[in-house]
Amino acid sequence: MKTLDECRASIDAIDNELLELLNKRMKVVEEVGRIKKSTGGAIYRPEREKAIIERLTQKSMEQKGLLNASAIEAIFLEIFAVSRNLELPERIAYLGPEGSFTHQAAESRFGAMSDYISLNSIFSVFKTLEAKRAKFGVVPIENSRDGIVGETLDLLANSPIKIVAEMYMPIHMSFATKAKKLSDITKIYSKDKGFGQCSEFLQEHNFFNIEQIPVESTAKAAILASQDETSAAICSHIAAKLYGVPVMFDRVEDEIGSQTRFVILSDFKNSPSFEDKTSMLVRLKDSVKAGSLVRFLQDFDEENINLSKIESRPSKDKGGFDYWFFIDFYGHIDDEKIQKAVQKHKDEVTWLGSYIKGDDNEI
Repeated sequence: MKTLDECRASIDAIDNELLELLNKRMKVVEEVGRIKKSTGGAIYRPEREKAIIERLTQKSMEQKGLLNASAIEAIFLEIFAVSRNLELPERIAYLGPEGSFTHQAAESRFGAMSDYISLNSIFSVFKTLEAKRAKFGVVPIENSRDGIVGETLDLLANSPIKIVAEMYMPIHMSFATKAKKLSDITKIYSKDKGFGQCSEFLQEHNFFNIEQIPVESTAKAAILASQDETSAAICSHIAAKLYGVPVMFDRVEDEIGSQTRFVILSDFKNSPSFEDKTSMLVRLKDSVKAGSLVRFLQDFDEENINLSKIESRPSKDKGGFDYWFFIDFYGHIDDEKIQKAVQKHKDEVTWLGSYIKGDDNEI
């Protein structure tokens, strides 16, 4: 191929082949959906999706292909999302508003075609799932800068809804505007924290002399910026895309590296995958006695169970200064060694979910 037209003709031919293969894949997916519907099998299988991506990444490396792991994941996550909607269309509830980082996290796993419900509180997401008005829910559980999301933990403690997957998403802020040049901008919208998180960028571009208007969400900022070509928004990338505001600068936050851990919630139990993490609530009977937590953890240590997190929360069912403990550890609740440790404390623990562990190095 020596000319641009020849290259384009070759790309068109390859695209035709890709379309034919994708349609073949979806025919098989349709049959999978029928089988799962008759057996009650789970539509969302994160361990299966991860295994496919890892296999294809290895194959690309062996072929010395140009697609790396990130590119393969981006392409196939969307294919998986389309496939799930063909198998059985599902509704996903998430902590809104539309265009929030939680929305971005939900769409990264369930794709643009899914049916989403934006809700104004984490409590509403749990209640929507419990009432079976949605199959999946997406909420934040932890931020690398601000710490644990207490409301999510407290609701998990008293809900039949379980964690079925987790994901870590880098939190990047975008500067979006319809203005043709920076000098045309007369005001900037963002959430109050957004201005604080991007102060260095604002100073570098002399934006401290321009009116900064705090609004209730970065999604609202994008909406307002979409209505006025002399305004800009500091917002998420998905909000800018959703409301048609071009991104002039990306990653404008001062501290590169902030990320949020999101969890996907539902009403089923995952099968073991050998790359699992389990979350559990611990209500110690003798929590006020010295050494009670140490003795509890010692039983896990004796079974060589590796804890990844322990977080205390004030108890909601007792007066005074009593605490619950939320722990994450590696392994599945059905693993023999974990069952051995848990059975010693079966009246003190509540299982919150076992799920394939997410990649916390996505930045």
